[in-house]
Amino acid sequence: MWAFEPSVMFDRQSGVFLHLTSLPGPHGIGDLGAGARTFLDVLERAEQSLWQFCPVTPTVGVHGHSPYASPSAFAGNPLLVDLTALVDRGWLGANAIEDPPADPHTVHYDDVAAFKRDRLRMAFEGFEADASEDARAAFDAFRERESTWLEEYTVFAALKAAHDGAPWVEWPADLAGRDAGALAAARENHADAIRYHAFVQWIFDEQWRDLRAAADERGISLVGDLPIYVAWDSADVWANPGAFQLDEAGQPTAVAGVPPNPGDDGQRWGNPVYDWETLRADEYGWWRHRLDRLLSLVDIARIDHFKAFDEYWAIPADADDPAAGEWQPGPGADFFETVRAELGELPFIVEDLGFLDERMVSLRDQFEFPGMRVPHYADWCQEGHRYKPTVYPEHCVAYTSTHDTDTAVGFYETLPADQRECLEYALATDGEGIAWDLIEAVWHSEATLALTTVPDLLERDSEARLNRPGTDEGNWTWRVSADELDGDFVDRLASITRTALR
Repeated sequence: MWAFEPSVMFDRQSGVFLHLTSLPGPHGIGDLGAGARTFLDVLERAEQSLWQFCPVTPTVGVHGHSPYASPSAFAGNPLLVDLTALVDRGWLGANAIEDPPADPHTVHYDDVAAFKRDRLRMAFEGFEADASEDARAAFDAFRERESTWLEEYTVFAALKAAHDGAPWVEWPADLAGRDAGALAAARENHADAIRYHAFVQWIFDEQWRDLRAAADERGISLVGDLPIYVAWDSADVWANPGAFQLDEAGQPTAVAGVPPNPGDDGQRWGNPVYDWETLRADEYGWWRHRLDRLLSLVDIARIDHFKAFDEYWAIPADADDPAAGEWQPGPGADFFETVRAELGELPFIVEDLGFLDERMVSLRDQFEFPGMRVPHYADWCQEGHRYKPTVYPEHCVAYTSTHDTDTAVGFYETLPADQRECLEYALATDGEGIAWDLIEAVWHSEATLALTTVPDLLERDSEARLNRPGTDEGNWTWRVSADELDGDFVDRLASITRTALR
């Protein structure tokens, strides 16, 4: 059985999590422009070699702009496009980016989306009117190179706009059912809109590759994210209905979630679950294309909800209670063996929190994927608990907090008194600098990879939390300003990193 040696795939190193939307920037949301370069400079000065973030696929208001409920598993998020660069290329007037949404600390998505959509359309018109032959050739080459996913996504986006945002099952039956003649007519009737969406994806792709090159120049690897599921109302499901458990009308017959655990009622996520038998018969073609696209953009990928590759919780679509679901077998080792044969080495880390059963651990360890350790989940009064930094194994990735947890300070402030006392004893702290205490504990652990977050570096409380799982509003909005990134924490983190030999 093939397996890679952990030290070959990952060196002992460290980094920082900051989602792209949280970056500083002039247009109401973080983007791929100057704010991203500023953060790369911060990472370089702090002697960090990893930058982790959430998925960078498109987001929509109906899902609260969650990056885990995208209308495409392949496309880039138009809200992340740097408009200033489009002015520099002469396709957008400088006056067009005056008076943008300007809150430096919070993303107001409705305002930002409207502002950016209008300017991207202006830039497209500027491109069509004035682009050089070289730029047009580069655009055409991108469309050819990425045609596997781009053609379906751009048609989907154009049709969705033409039908006032209605879910694809509510489109005319011939379009919802992908009748060849109807699709050919749609490509002709909506050619301008299709070309516009392709243009936005080209711009995103060019800006992303420039950012990745800038990271590489600084010795920084990009750690992306792979959501296990996709949104039902997405180009992926519309274009590949056989890959999902749907009825004849295109509605899911079963949806994803997690079962009840002690202390909670489980979660009903609502995403359609995969038809793994159909996917296996095609050697997981859609998944291979998806992973190939992701690994062309990032150096390492975190697999969200890894448990579902072993077995997944399938809830009948007509049931509201997560407890109505049942475990169904996932694709298991066959999936990763098939994908590895096509793509080569798999630079994956996996989210394995909450469902540490023997089968899932066996699958994870068979392919030597590092799992996650987060001190928030520790029982600080239990000696040797797996989530206490002193017992982290070498082959894992350790975090001070994640996008789904509270900040380190918020976590500490809400701990029960007995757990707080045990934590203080374990870390030899009075709690005054708890965020940095946890950073030091994680950095000095045996974990090969160690990550913290910008809110933890800034010692922020729960107000800086990025996401509260199971809630629909107020998530994904936190931002950091450029002034806040120019702080003493940079040198402090560099010093800890050197001491911890990362």
